[in-house]
Amino acid sequence: YGFINTCLKSLVVEKYGEETWEKLRLQAGVQDSFLTFEVYKDEITMQLVDKACKVLGVPADIVLREFGKYFFEFCKRSGYDHMLRTLGGNLYEFIENLDALHSYLSLSYQASLIEMNAPSFRVEKNEDGSMHLHYYSDRRGLCHIVPGIIGAAALDFFNIEISMKIVNQTEEEERTGKKEHIVFLVTQNPLFPCKERNEFSSSSQCLADSEKQIENQLNKEDLEKAKNANGDRGNSVCPVKKSHWKTLRGIITLGKGKLLRGFDPVYPKSLWIDTKTFCNGLPFHMVFDKELKVKQAGVSIQKIVPGLQTMGICLDQYFRIIHPEVPFTISSIQKFINSQFVFQTRREMMPESWKERPMLELRGQMMWMEPLQCMLYLCSPLLRTLHELEERQMHIADIAPHDVTRDLILLNQQRLAEMELSSQLERKKEELRILSKHLEEEKKKTEALLYAMLPQHVANQLKEGKRVEAGEFKECTILFSDVVTFTNICAQCEPIQIVLMLNSMYLRFDRLTTVHDVYKVETIGDAYMVVGGVPVPVPTHAERVANFALGMIMAAKGVQNPVSGNPIQIRVGIHTGPVLAGVVGEKMPRYCLFGDTVNIASRMESHGVPSKIHLSSSAYQCLKYKNFEITERGEIEVKGKGKMHTYFLIRNKSATENEIMGRP
Repeated sequence: YGFINTCLKSLVVEKYGEETWEKLRLQAGVQDSFLTFEVYKDEITMQLVDKACKVLGVPADIVLREFGKYFFEFCKRSGYDHMLRTLGGNLYEFIENLDALHSYLSLSYQASLIEMNAPSFRVEKNEDGSMHLHYYSDRRGLCHIVPGIIGAAALDFFNIEISMKIVNQTEEEERTGKKEHIVFLVTQNPLFPCKERNEFSSSSQCLADSEKQIENQLNKEDLEKAKNANGDRGNSVCPVKKSHWKTLRGIITLGKGKLLRGFDPVYPKSLWIDTKTFCNGLPFHMVFDKELKVKQAGVSIQKIVPGLQTMGICLDQYFRIIHPEVPFTISSIQKFINSQFVFQTRREMMPESWKERPMLELRGQMMWMEPLQCMLYLCSPLLRTLHELEERQMHIADIAPHDVTRDLILLNQQRLAEMELSSQLERKKEELRILSKHLEEEKKKTEALLYAMLPQHVANQLKEGKRVEAGEFKECTILFSDVVTFTNICAQCEPIQIVLMLNSMYLRFDRLTTVHDVYKVETIGDAYMVVGGVPVPVPTHAERVANFALGMIMAAKGVQNPVSGNPIQIRVGIHTGPVLAGVVGEKMPRYCLFGDTVNIASRMESHGVPSKIHLSSSAYQCLKYKNFEITERGEIEVKGKGKMHTYFLIRNKSATENEIMGRP
């Protein structure tokens, strides 16, 4: 169910983070979110639980127990708090009414193609105050959720700690549909608030003396009634211990000495209702004996199933038990007598007018009448909506005025309409979430493309509609490189071979810009230009560009010349000096560098030597004390600049090849 899967996601995200959930769901191969009232395949939940155990490295029973505790809290946060609190006044009653709660919640899923298939619970009281909890489910392997849920409910609602252990795990003959039957032994230990605990322990002797006096004062018969009444209540809950004064006030009425807890109902000597009125007032009831022979039936059920007018017919010929899934025998019914029973009419025994209609279902309780050795089934039609009422060609008037089924049908009609609206909103919300996620992904792609063209802070300014002013950088280091004999290679190769060669080379160079944190300005043909210290000034700009240049020489050895088949050779030139930088153009804006520093760096490259890194004197001054090996080239004639003293960068003395290339 969507609610279960949403709860599981919430648990993982809350305790382990979004990344863990993303990893878990990808391994399980399921979607990211679930609609609350949608029915999903059980395999999805099973896969999530299985992958959660593997991803978190925790055994399945611990994961399920923790999920059970969290599921209880999740239900409370989701608006089911009051509904759960009012199920019963003690733990026994709480568990006993869980099936009724599931029956109500199934209304939320009634529009789905797959009906809600909830687990079933049966509880038995033991003489020592413990309980045996029987858990039935079609889904194997999830039984460890139960101690988590029941334990959390016991602590929160009844202030008691419980321990649950599996004592039996076998199939029972009375169950016909459920595949897994687990029996838990539930032992309960009350928890006392600090103040009350101290009060109780310090005045235990006083309490004992008071009880002794009461025993002497009260007559024996009344005391026995009080003990029986309190014993029945105590065995079923193991309630929170009250102070002795509260206990005394609950036992006697001041001044009279009459028992309050020892309530005895008063019954008339004879039943003051005639048979006709009883059958009209309770139009959907049936009485049957141990052989399932019908002794009595209400008028409305007789009208729908005319066969019931023949007294003595066997009830199982006309009805089958839908819930709980037990054989139609008195012994099975008695074992599950505290459960709600759902009967469904048998199509073959219905009148011709009912052949095309959906079968009628009845829901109610069983009551064993010991003196008559008969079972009374007090029930009502199980109808959720006006549409279901119309499908069976029934009317509100067919249901007794006192029967709340009338109100349930009308209220649930409105509730289902609200739920449908809520589901539509939930679907739209999910669609918007997915669209928003896709939009965010596209936005990231767009930003990545923009940041590849412009520096990030410049791109952000342009996105905000601001004007980007040109900036002057007093010192930066610029690098140019090109491929040796590139013109000859182009003349002898197909264009596609040139493209592949350049792409292979530029991919390697681009990765190195990230490794050494330098800014790639542009590429023109085989020329590659980077800068250090622009657009973000850094004192280590020369070292970064020098290490990048050494990486370029190494990386070029991995690119093949399409003509000779040998590795390509590149020339690299580096110069340090001031520049002016700014954004040029609107249609395709580019971040460009201006100044004589750019020209000199270009001249260092064009006057360089294949597979060598050519340094100007200013670049040399920045690197000479930085642990680099540099050799002097001497004076050379530089076009447009005259004679210049230049150098060759050989290697970085303190860095390995792997460090230069950014390899682990």
